[in-house]
Amino acid sequence: MTQSSLQWNFSQIFGDKSPIEEITDVDIVSAVEFDQTGEFLAAGDRGGRVVLFQRSRTAAAEYKFYVEFQSHEPEFDYLKSLEIEEKINKIKWLPRQNSSLFLLTTNDKTIKLWKIYDKRVQQVLTTENKSNLSLPNFTQPQYVTSAMMRKTFANAHAYHINSISLNSDGETFLSADDLRINLWNLGITDQTFNIVDIKPSNMEELTEVVTCAEFHPSQCNLFIYSSSKGTIKLGDMRHSALCDQQAKVFEEEEDAATRSFFSEIISSVSDIKFTKDGQHIISRDYLTLKVWDIKMENRPIETIHIHDYLKAKLCDLYENDCIFDKFECVCSPDGNHLLTGSYHNYFHVYDRVTQSQTSIEANSFHRNNSKRNTMTRSVRNPRTGEFNADNIDFGKKVLHVAWHPSESIVALAATNNLFIYSGTQNPNVNTNSSQ
Repeated sequence: MTQSSLQWNFSQIFGDKSPIEEITDVDIVSAVEFDQTGEFLAAGDRGGRVVLFQRSRTAAAEYKFYVEFQSHEPEFDYLKSLEIEEKINKIKWLPRQNSSLFLLTTNDKTIKLWKIYDKRVQQVLTTENKSNLSLPNFTQPQYVTSAMMRKTFANAHAYHINSISLNSDGETFLSADDLRINLWNLGITDQTFNIVDIKPSNMEELTEVVTCAEFHPSQCNLFIYSSSKGTIKLGDMRHSALCDQQAKVFEEEEDAATRSFFSEIISSVSDIKFTKDGQHIISRDYLTLKVWDIKMENRPIETIHIHDYLKAKLCDLYENDCIFDKFECVCSPDGNHLLTGSYHNYFHVYDRVTQSQTSIEANSFHRNNSKRNTMTRSVRNPRTGEFNADNIDFGKKVLHVAWHPSESIVALAATNNLFIYSGTQNPNVNTNSSQ
């Protein structure tokens, strides 16, 4: 088997609990995101909390706790008799312009802009008696890191927000729910522009929903969004205010011979990302990870099979709702490596240069190589490396992933844990070889 050009090493874990301690639903990590510099890492959970970590200055690929704050609280919509969860769906950092940090967080209905800054603690003034004179004595000023909500972008989505994306113009961002995509200005909270609306006049005619949306990394007029039908559509805001006519539609023709009851479910795109140069799109559905050339719409240029071993268990996965799990995907800064999650706390890294795939189990046993998880041996065939679907723990899953903006450092959310792995160059692989 061809080796990958990167060797991955366990670096750090946050939130690790002993097996005896029960993990509550609110502790499960639901969003992970590096800032544009890679110095800070944010993680949100189902309890509405956001925890920020700052890169350690002593260790290359380690992060330390910076600040934690409560971003969202549970709410109740009395008009619709609907409970609104506090779960953090997405986090997006704004480019840093001064000593303060700014980031957007969202739950199902409300987007908030937060400012993270060092708050000065009031100086303590004491007196000191010297030669019968009372002299003022100032202590050194102290600072504490604080989070302050600056803006709230609300009341614009009738359905659950599944994604937010910052524009390269630095002034606007989009938010998407099942049927609409809205364009916001960071300075205006009471007005938004609807740029995509796929809601039919009769809801019984609804055939697809929007699953994810993202701006082009450098062209502020372009954005993409994916659907539950497995399509990716490119919108151009220069053509019209409402992008109901897509500039491009990326779709692979389905093989009628392999169509089944589950075809539409497993073809639903759970995540899409532009590569850093904006020339390619990566998309994740339930079974595969795909790479699309932005100039070619009829088929992907690469298809990486992630869950082929689950094809025989789709009926069971449908019954336990695992087939609806939404796995995220990310791309390395140079565009040569793709990363996505899987079950049993595995994550997969695909090397586009050597066309090799590395599968690694994220667990705390990597802290001590002498302590190996005995289940790992039965999950994968030691001779062939293939997965045994009957031994997979579907309760353990890596859904949320993030890649450092300039280095081979990745963050992975596995249940209530946040893992950090670092990649080093494999000396046995020539990275200059052609694809």
